[in-house]
Amino acid sequence: MNYTRGYLLFAGIATPLVISVHSVVSWDFALSVIPGWHTTIFAPYFVAGAIHSGLAMVLTLSIPLRKILKYEPLITLDVLENIAKTIVFTGIIVGFSYATEVFISWYSRNLIEMETFRWRAFGDYAPEYWIMVVCNTVIPLLYLSKKFRTHVIPLFIISIFVNIGMWFERFVIIAGSVAHDFLPNAWGLYRPTFIEGGIMVGAFCLFFFLFLLFVKHLPSVSMTEMKEMIHKTE
Repeated sequence: MNYTRGYLLFAGIATPLVISVHSVVSWDFALSVIPGWHTTIFAPYFVAGAIHSGLAMVLTLSIPLRKILKYEPLITLDVLENIAKTIVFTGIIVGFSYATEVFISWYSRNLIEMETFRWRAFGDYAPEYWIMVVCNTVIPLLYLSKKFRTHVIPLFIISIFVNIGMWFERFVIIAGSVAHDFLPNAWGLYRPTFIEGGIMVGAFCLFFFLFLLFVKHLPSVSMTEMKEMIHKTE
């Protein structure tokens, strides 16, 4: 009982911590004067995006984990289905943030902001922008169908698309705004080089390596929660 109360207490403390951390990161962008960054929507936008991508990564990691380590009785389909339902909710919030950004740029009648978002959607980075929008807002809606959110393969594939969309969101926000700011003589396009691509692949490899080490040597499922589950089913 004391452990459960402490668990809930620390969970409650962690919630505003997550909100504050991602809000501060978003303000690093919003306090600049770069068009596309200088907006007050960034704080809730970044928080929702962090939860959205985090839930998708939970599915991406837990689905192979439950298969490899035979965790099906512990990480049940009900757990995965609830995560999928929450992804639909966060995807709607992220989509609302995208629409709000476009609306604010239009409503402000600021020609530079309007041109920035027009260029994002129809300029050189348009493919990246629409990949971001479709993967983060449209594809997660497939989880509204019980057939998609109660089968492991669709759950896994859709979570991969969400992760791809969130990666492109960072690319569009950072590279898109800097490439088309106030000074036309400073405009340019950024394309990752082979070396930069290798660094990114290496970072992914390092993450999965450390994750597998953690799973191998430390408990990857809360034993206390499993004891409570067994106690309730008896």
